Amino acid sequence: MSIVIGIDVGGSTTKIIGIDNNTIKNPMTVTATDPITSLFGAFGKYIYDNGISLEEIEKVMLTGVGSAYVNQLLYGLPTAHTDEFLANGLGAQYGSELNKLMVVSMGTGTSFVKVDNGKIGHIGGIGIGGGTILGLSRLLLKTQNVDEIIALANQGVIENVDLQIKDICNSALPGLPLDATASTFGKASANASKEDIAAGIVHMVLQSIGQSIILASLNSPIKDFVLLGNLTKLPQCRDIFPIMERMYNCRFHIPEFAEYRTALGAALAYVQKQIYKDIII
Repeated sequence: MSIVIGIDVGGSTTKIIGIDNNTIKNPMTVTATDPITSLFGAFGKYIYDNGISLEEIEKVMLTGVGSAYVNQLLYGLPTAHTDEFLANGLGAQYGSELNKLMVVSMGTGTSFVKVDNGKIGHIGGIGIGGGTILGLSRLLLKTQNVDEIIALANQGVIENVDLQIKDICNSALPGLPLDATASTFGKASANASKEDIAAGIVHMVLQSIGQSIILASLNSPIKDFVLLGNLTKLPQCRDIFPIMERMYNCRFHIPEFAEYRTALGAALAYVQKQIYKDIII
């Protein structure tokens, strides 16, 4: 048995996943104070918890911003690096029947990757993502605890802070239902509750990401958008993206293990190394 390990190394958070005969082995996330500590801690815990011996591992594939710090063996095993955008594309496409799609990788910021019949390329991105939620929450809610932010947002009422079409017009506009957002935070008052502010922050970020990929795809026939990253776990995704699907005649997909798909794509880059060998170093 030979296992390929894919690792997405962030600044302090490492995500790790294994592929064994094209089957995903339990993914895992480990957080530490720096990339190296996070990487070694994640790898050691992963192989221990899954009962994997070093002899069973064929290759360790690294990607992510923190992977640049790693240029030596990992517990004596050879490692290789692969392009993060390639990893996003491969991870997003895995297990789907889509040949044409846009990958929306929602991290600290958000990147967009186009997958078109085997061709994978980065097309841009926006500086809005999880970092925006945390930064605005520090300023407005005096917290950066993700669980607390989500709990507050779940109790908030978005109509209390966002100006909607129904607030400025008594009938729907072409392509814009009455509950569509006319202005983010356009109705917020100085004494808005923390719950409503939290809901406004989360909605603003998710709506901005969704609208940005829709605009980025206007000159493309692609209407399938695959969402990756930790933000896919936000409960508000279930409300916001279906509304956009109806408005813009597109499809948003959140695959299983969405937050681990970049690590999965790194492993797949090795599994499919004959195709992508020029992007593996």
